[in-house]
Amino acid sequence: MTRMKTFTERAAEALDQLPEEMREPMVAYIFEQAEKYRVLKRQIDEGLADIDAGRVREWDFADFLRRAKLDVPQSFK
Repeated sequence: MTRMKTFTERAAEALDQLPEEMREPMVAYIFEQAEKYRVLKRQIDEGLADIDAGRVREWDFADFLRRAKLDVPQSFK
């Protein structure tokens, strides 16, 4: 029975196949993407907490447009 490789092992093999000068930038890119994911996940969690706490309400697009039209200066009409 063959053992399935872990994601880390597969990623290391993929990096080993790259030319040496491409490895460090690729690792930096992966870290950047991981940080973006971490930030996005935190923002989603905050948004869900806002919903659970009742701090947000459904957006009424028609009302938004109506109020935006009222705020337009006369020189732009």
